[in-house]
Amino acid sequence: MKNFGEIVQLIEDARNNALKKVNQELITLYWKVGQYISQKSASAEWGEAIVDQLAEFIRSNYPQIKGFNRRGLYRMKQFYETYRDNEFVSPLVTQISWSNHLIILSKTKSIEEKEFYIDLCIKERYSKRELERQISSAYFERYMLSAQKISPALQEFNQKTGNTFLDTYVLEFLNLPETVSENDLRKAIIRNLKNFILEIGKDFTLVGEEYRVQVGNQDFYIDLLFYHRGLSCLVAFELKINAFAPEYLGKMNFYLEALDRDVKKANENPSVGVILCANKEDEVVEYAMSRNLSPAMVAEYTLKLIDKKLLCQKLHEFHEIADMEED
Repeated sequence: MKNFGEIVQLIEDARNNALKKVNQELITLYWKVGQYISQKSASAEWGEAIVDQLAEFIRSNYPQIKGFNRRGLYRMKQFYETYRDNEFVSPLVTQISWSNHLIILSKTKSIEEKEFYIDLCIKERYSKRELERQISSAYFERYMLSAQKISPALQEFNQKTGNTFLDTYVLEFLNLPETVSENDLRKAIIRNLKNFILEIGKDFTLVGEEYRVQVGNQDFYIDLLFYHRGLSCLVAFELKINAFAPEYLGKMNFYLEALDRDVKKANENPSVGVILCANKEDEVVEYAMSRNLSPAMVAEYTLKLIDKKLLCQKLHEFHEIADMEED
């Protein structure tokens, strides 16, 4: 049987390009309608009544046109007014779906948060469900807080791709009790690998679980080994169900050395390690990492969604401290 995979790929590419073009045209239309309503409502002649009048006109004369009711028109006006003066967002608005725009408009507060999720949607190609999950898990706040705590050895990596690694990972999708074994945690992650990769980033690809490295005559096993396409490096995850202990770092450095000597390819960057603990004390982590030269980090996980208000408060405190230091 002949392989016509190239033709199938051409068809799929054409379909995807057509869908992108339709979305671009749709978002451009909503932008222009929002612009029209915004400008007319600002005039004394029209005022805010234009929304109701336009919605009634379309309903009465063009009932086959959907989505242009009072609620939909207000959203288009809000969409335009939110981003019209934003030089960063304006060129990007056609690159994500209208449903994702509506989620971002309704579930985020600051313009910085909106910019963040628009950029993330483009980069990670989030579906509506994936975007809703990231916002509900306070991904923006966790990302911004992580930027304050990254170790010097990882700063170069983050400058290349943005903050790849988070200080806190939310694993509520595992549906595990608070008390679990490391084996249970690893198996649950593998069963929910798609959601785990959504949490850590879609550039991650699983290489293996309990990945074996041999040093001398002994075998050692890394809980989870990933490859990160953007960083071009192996990333080892060690899972700990207890609080971080300094000795965990020595073990991770040993794994990274073994990976770099025996597994890493010549064209790849040095391997990165993530010690994922149930909790950690920042001062203990700081002391442990202060003389550590390898690209390793300590993060904590939670099996429940985090209170977003608490993270917002922490982020606000970080900004206040930063402002005081600048003064």
